[in-house]
Amino acid sequence: MTEEQKQTIIEKGKEYFRKVIIPSHISNLNRLKLKSFNINPFLINYLASFLCGNTEPTSLAKALVYPRILGTSLNTSFGQNIQTFISGLEEVIGGASGIEGIDIEFVDQLDGRRKYCQVKSGPQTINKEDIATILGHFKYLLNKSRLDKMGLQIDDLIVGVLYGEKDNLSANYKAIDSHYPVYCGAEFWERVTGDKDFYYRLAKGFGEVVEEENVEGSKLINKKVEEIAREITEKGGL
Repeated sequence: MTEEQKQTIIEKGKEYFRKVIIPSHISNLNRLKLKSFNINPFLINYLASFLCGNTEPTSLAKALVYPRILGTSLNTSFGQNIQTFISGLEEVIGGASGIEGIDIEFVDQLDGRRKYCQVKSGPQTINKEDIATILGHFKYLLNKSRLDKMGLQIDDLIVGVLYGEKDNLSANYKAIDSHYPVYCGAEFWERVTGDKDFYYRLAKGFGEVVEEENVEGSKLINKKVEEIAREITEKGGL
């Protein structure tokens, strides 16, 4: 893959963050109300004190808002919208697949063979029921290949996990990996681009979007913390 093509993937990724992830993230933050949280009364005061050294309304609000907006909310948004990112790669790496259960097709830059790939966002993002579905799609394509004399090999049917480490793959992914390769994080992106460092270049590009778009995240979060703190005060505490 040329350097121009690799840079195009990075720009597609940045566009995905610019148009999908950032607006969704900010929208999720803006929608937060005190009733949005499933509050554990046995932990919230401890967490506030652990984080801020006291249990004032602002500290309680921080203990609620920070984990949600810096963790679960963003991870959910990334996973739910991942297909938007994948569709942006099609023109660069070889096109979309019209085959059910296959997201993209590309020529593996390490072994030169065409791969039929189902893409997932992270190393913990499939459940037990997904195993049979993925294996079923791959088995069907492999059988069809034999009938049509396409010359597919088992290693040509893969699951590509966009981020994470092989050692952190869930048991569900490992069950699939015992039948078909599961490539994760840097390993997946190296096969797509031929560049062992591309994964880290792409991750850095994602981070640059916030600066380029001048997103003042800390101000937005602080504003929401103040709103939640007022709700806690009006309620008389947690």
